[in-house]
Amino acid sequence: MEYIQFAVRRLLQATVVMFVISLIGFSIQDNLGDPLRELVGQSVSEEVRNELRQEMGLNDPFFVQYRRFVVNAVQFDLGNSYFFKKPALQVIGDKFQATMELVIGATLIIVLISVPVGVYCAIRPRSLITRVVMTLSIVGISVPVFLTAIFLIYIFSVELGWMPSFGRGETVQVGGWSTGFLTADGLAHLVLPSISLASIMLPLFIRLIRAEMMEVLETDYIRYAWAKGLSTNRVWFLHALKNTLLPVITVGGVQFGTMIAYTILTETVFQWPGMGFIFLEAVNRVDTPLIIAYIIVVGLIFVVTNTVVDVVYSLVNPTVRLVGQRQ
Repeated sequence: MEYIQFAVRRLLQATVVMFVISLIGFSIQDNLGDPLRELVGQSVSEEVRNELRQEMGLNDPFFVQYRRFVVNAVQFDLGNSYFFKKPALQVIGDKFQATMELVIGATLIIVLISVPVGVYCAIRPRSLITRVVMTLSIVGISVPVFLTAIFLIYIFSVELGWMPSFGRGETVQVGGWSTGFLTADGLAHLVLPSISLASIMLPLFIRLIRAEMMEVLETDYIRYAWAKGLSTNRVWFLHALKNTLLPVITVGGVQFGTMIAYTILTETVFQWPGMGFIFLEAVNRVDTPLIIAYIIVVGLIFVVTNTVVDVVYSLVNPTVRLVGQRQ
């Protein structure tokens, strides 16, 4: 019963957050430009413009327009893109596959590198390798993602000619999903953008895993495990690592939505045809429905991932639900 109450409370909070995001997204459309200019151009007379404005409801009060927007949004209608001449959500959905592929590639790099490196740095905190890794992690956190992307292109594409520098490469259809994971050309195009995107979170997770594991290694139950004479690998990788990964997974779930937002810069540098790239093009074209659709979709991804992380974490750690009840 406590779990159900906790889940319902988080869902209600998520609904409120989405309401605020939709209100902000809808409010900024008046500052993006005149939608009629994008629809009919400059050659149409002012009289015709006023008639179209009346037909489209652009002269209605703000809250009347917003109510109409919310009703349509609940029915998955966020308007039609001015440039693509089709539903904005459909345009975002078409580009979502490329963005998720990039995020999955970056996530695999982060997991495969951060866990063993972070564990090693916790086990051997005074070693030369640990000091080098910690120094490089500070540099990695400090360098903007677009500089990392440009550096990778210059070294591996321009100078060495090993990797393609732009585009998504060859893809294949698996069901309704277009993926480059199953083609050599698609994987080659995915390497540099994935490394570039992973560079944002990789230093953070290495330092986080190191700090959490060093803290766990000082706990009483780990001392008891040593006293029982358990093997070194069993203490490190079964008892210590298992308890280290719980907060790391929680942070990882929250950062998943952040990484999707960060794809804007990576996709722009590599001309990766994802949501971030199409969003910047929409801004340049003043494609208001597409801009608002992007804001709401990314906001929804943030809200869903945070809510799922909270609910799953409450299953693993019941004290979270008790704390939530006292608030």
